[in-house]
Amino acid sequence: MTTLTPLTPTAPLTAPSAHFRDLLAAEWIKMRSLRSTPWTLALTVLFVIGSAAVATLSDHAAASGPVDFLPFDAYPPAGYWTLMLVAGTVGALTVVSEYSSGLIRTTTVAVPARGSVVLAKAAVTAAVWTAVGSVASTGSFLVSQAILNGHHTGAALTHPEVIRALAASALVAPVCATVGLGLGVLLRHAAATTVTSVFVLLMLPTMFSETDRWSADIKHTLVSAAWKRLVQTWEPDPGSLAHTATVPGSWLVYALWPLITLALAVFVVRRRDV
Repeated sequence: MTTLTPLTPTAPLTAPSAHFRDLLAAEWIKMRSLRSTPWTLALTVLFVIGSAAVATLSDHAAASGPVDFLPFDAYPPAGYWTLMLVAGTVGALTVVSEYSSGLIRTTTVAVPARGSVVLAKAAVTAAVWTAVGSVASTGSFLVSQAILNGHHTGAALTHPEVIRALAASALVAPVCATVGLGLGVLLRHAAATTVTSVFVLLMLPTMFSETDRWSADIKHTLVSAAWKRLVQTWEPDPGSLAHTATVPGSWLVYALWPLITLALAVFVVRRRDV
């Protein structure tokens, strides 16, 4: 005769928690799986480099001037304002598209740590746009100097004023993309986020001048104004009435805007329903 042994309850099987590197891999797969992503990045880079070529060819004074680095030939505002616009918009759509499609609910069910999801999105977005900004910045410089070298007025990469302008133009892309992503988490609406990104990154600086101290102080806290100051190679005229931003202050603007918007996004997403 056999005896029946009682069944002992077993602990329920639980899936292993996702590590941050798993979140990075997931966000990278989401980004590169979109067909529009490589086309958007490639066309943006081509436009920025092309704007540098057009600006250099149109600068007839540069062909006969002394050999010097001409920052706004290599980094024309029109091209880099476009780069800021596209980076901010794409950064915003990285998260807003998930809210509009409902995919964010699946993501938060799989990974309840919403703050980690936002940070992973920001890390992947910043990495991609750093690469894009670096290619655009380096390409703009090489194309403009290749044109100027035909007139023997080009500057070398080792020129003392080149590195800061090149780095500022490369880093403005991830800064704007991260700011756009943070705004997307806060607003969660495509149109509102896009308009806000354009207003904050491009339109707001034009509302303030540098003639009055209070107006200049506000303008110097904005990203596009900081980029322009970092690219500018000449020092302000002592006799000018304008209040010019400092170089360290402009680098600080680069650091604070993405940090503040991301901190707000993480704070809000942890306390708000999806």
